Amino acid sequence: MKWWLLAGTISFEVAATLSLRGAIDHPAWYALVVVGYCASFILLAAVLRLMPVGVAYGIWGAGGITLTALLAAVLFNDSLTIPMVIGMGLVIAGVLVVELGSQEAANKRAGRDEAA
Repeated sequence: MKWWLLAGTISFEVAATLSLRGAIDHPAWYALVVVGYCASFILLAAVLRLMPVGVAYGIWGAGGITLTALLAAVLFNDSLTIPMVIGMGLVIAGVLVVELGSQEAANKRAGRDEAA
């Protein structure tokens, strides 16, 4: 469930950001900007009840950056260079390391709780 909520959070944030870009030429898109960001933050609040903030925010940020850059290249013909792709890969790798560290910390806490 938490992963579906997080995916929804990322999807709304990306849609809002891309709509912000689209609103430059078509101001009616600002409605989707407001709805998308509001929905994203509401879902993010729900996600934070289910997972650590560092993990949730990291995945949200990395997913948002990557999807926004890729979709902006397709939809708006924005540049997507090799260094940008490498940077996105590094961001995703960093988030994976944080997630693994979070799981390790949770396992250590569980071990201490069982020993007590």
